[in-house]
Amino acid sequence: MELFGWYLLAINVVTFAVYGIDKFKAKRGMWRIKEATLLGLAVAGGSIGAILGMYLFRHKTKKPAFTVGVPLIILAQAAVLFYLTNM
Repeated sequence: MELFGWYLLAINVVTFAVYGIDKFKAKRGMWRIKEATLLGLAVAGGSIGAILGMYLFRHKTKKPAFTVGVPLIILAQAAVLFYLTNM
């Protein structure tokens, strides 16, 4: 269980950083990170990092795939975690 906690911490830090990098690149008209990658990181456990990155960097906050999708991913992950810890 401790290893899982470290994984979640790492994936959320990476996800947050990737959202920041993508915003940086967007402002400068540079090559961008695919939206599927950004959402995939959220699904892989980085949903908290994704939501923090979205709102702290003001990035992807007008796209329904993110404004609706990331909170739904968080709810789904919370439901799975609740189920697994109460088996």
